Amino acid sequence: MSGETDVGIAEMAELSGLSPDTLRWYEKEGILPRVNRDATGRRSYGPRERDLVLLLTALRATGMPTAAMKSFVALLDEGAASHGRRITLLEETREMLAQRRRSLAAAEAALEAKIGHYRELIAAGLDCEGAPVPATVRELQTARG
Repeated sequence: MSGETDVGIAEMAELSGLSPDTLRWYEKEGILPRVNRDATGRRSYGPRERDLVLLLTALRATGMPTAAMKSFVALLDEGAASHGRRITLLEETREMLAQRRRSLAAAEAALEAKIGHYRELIAAGLDCEGAPVPATVRELQTARG
């Protein structure tokens, strides 16, 4: 985003998908370093701040806790000396994300199995105990919504 003009909080909120209140909270909590102000005292996000907010948005989407996000931003201030520690923090987050994916995949598999089970019962005209269902119930079995 280099070469672009600075943006205010409303545009930053639109770009990032975060609310203005969340952006202010990130700044207040030190997750986002203090944002420069324009001549009128309004927040002015330059390219560096915009890139950081977008990165923080992505990190939050991974499930990274706000405390870890704050630590990551603190490491940025240390410059190149913190690259290894940043990698460690990001790798930990990647593993947490991989675990979430595995959990979601297991949950999805359970849903698919249950959907398949109910479809089999409907196709066979059975209730959950395996007993035949009357025709009036069979009509209701396929009802959705």
